Amino acid sequence: MSEQAVSIEDVRRVAELANLELTPEEEPRMQRDLNAILGHIAQLNELNTEGVPPMAQVGEMLGGVPESHGEPLRTDAVRPSVDRAAVMAVAPESDGRFFKVPKVIER
Repeated sequence: MSEQAVSIEDVRRVAELANLELTPEEEPRMQRDLNAILGHIAQLNELNTEGVPPMAQVGEMLGGVPESHGEPLRTDAVRPSVDRAAVMAVAPESDGRFFKVPKVIER
């Protein structure tokens, strides 16, 4: 793996997507941290895990395998939904199809 897999431009793009404001002093530190994380992941990917059983599986924790791993989930069933017109009729603000809510994120 390249020493600089994450560029400063990548850091800026990720910060933008996460709606974070990084100072110019923070960007190189974030770049080093992200590259260090990717370096550790690359080391883990090099390990031979053949024959090593998984420690836990989501399916086992959610049921369906041995009951000692938890209660099984209810079975999925198609059921009727609430009536959109009835819900929109009691909404504080709507356009008839969607709820209207105040803007909470400024860009």
